[in-house]
Amino acid sequence: MDPEVSLLLQCPPGGLPQEQVRVELSPAHDRQPLPGVDKTIAAIWESRRQTQPWLFNAPKFRLHSATLAPTDSPGPQLLLRLGLTSYRDFLGTNWASSASWLRQQGAIDRNDKQAYLADPLGVGAILVTANNFLVFLRRSWQVAEAPGLVDVPGGHPEPQALCPGDNPQHKDLPGELVVRELFSSILQEICDEVNLPLHTLSQPLLLGIAGNETSAGRASAEFYIRCSLTSEEVRNYYLGGGPEAHESTGIIFVEAQRMQRLQETEMWAELCPSAKGAILLYNRVQALALGTP
Repeated sequence: MDPEVSLLLQCPPGGLPQEQVRVELSPAHDRQPLPGVDKTIAAIWESRRQTQPWLFNAPKFRLHSATLAPTDSPGPQLLLRLGLTSYRDFLGTNWASSASWLRQQGAIDRNDKQAYLADPLGVGAILVTANNFLVFLRRSWQVAEAPGLVDVPGGHPEPQALCPGDNPQHKDLPGELVVRELFSSILQEICDEVNLPLHTLSQPLLLGIAGNETSAGRASAEFYIRCSLTSEEVRNYYLGGGPEAHESTGIIFVEAQRMQRLQETEMWAELCPSAKGAILLYNRVQALALGTP
């Protein structure tokens, strides 16, 4: 396993559709308070804004834990326990120089090394074209995370999409709507980043959840999505620009048959941890679906 990534949860063969996922949103799943941390977060945010004035704060969902039910259980197979957090808190905890100490303290105080971290839940996509190429993007040098590296399309599900305003409350965000936002957000990210029409994309299947160890274990839900366009058609749409075209500087296609051995190539070192997590989950779920070890 690559030290930059951890696999927190692997879904059954084929992945899980939206109907098989349930969300429990509760203040009990928020980042836990620790004296002095809020002041540190505010100071880090102001410092980052001085050097990157285009950054903006927004509410995010926080992953507390995820539990798979036995495959023969009735009802949804996956329960996600989520809280609320923000991008500002993410930069002030997961990306802070004190992140390792916060994890150690969480393990000591609460038997949970993530307890004091913002841990906003991201989304990423293994996007496969009609001629079986996977789609990757070269990240811009102006993005806050992993500038210049290669990533899969992705971003975050947004509480504000369900409850407009700067301070959405848990009670205003029903679990079934949060699940819908989780699955629809990855489609929207592909439309915005790759400039693809929504009707060309299949319904997402959740492959699992990966942790980014370069940002203190923050989690990303990784999906599998088919596109009805060929790689050349996808490239043409991408070159036409989209709402988030500024976040990347180029598009890269890799044959699906190369995925199992991608970790042995030079490209692996250029990948973001989130992309590595998506590929590792894709390979494992594919192997299970095919009945191979």
